[in-house]
Amino acid sequence: MCLAIPGKITAITEHLDGAFRTGKVSFGGIVRDTNLSMVPDAQIDDYVLVHVGVAISVVDEDEARKTFELLKAMGELEEELGPDPKPGVE
Repeated sequence: MCLAIPGKITAITEHLDGAFRTGKVSFGGIVRDTNLSMVPDAQIDDYVLVHVGVAISVVDEDEARKTFELLKAMGELEEELGPDPKPGVE
């Protein structure tokens, strides 16, 4: 199943004079590289919904936490994120 997973932006890198943005997003400590081009106003410490490696919207912290906990309880997180090859900072 493909779901949008909430995560917290921990770093942002701009490419091509700001036309393309990527960043590090933490999903409960699992950090993944993420395309941030669809959320141009997102900043470090914002929460975003990420679908197949692309942040598709900015969400508030409360919504992000509730969604993350629900997905965790359903056992969907490992299926979507895969095993954590190296733990990151939340």
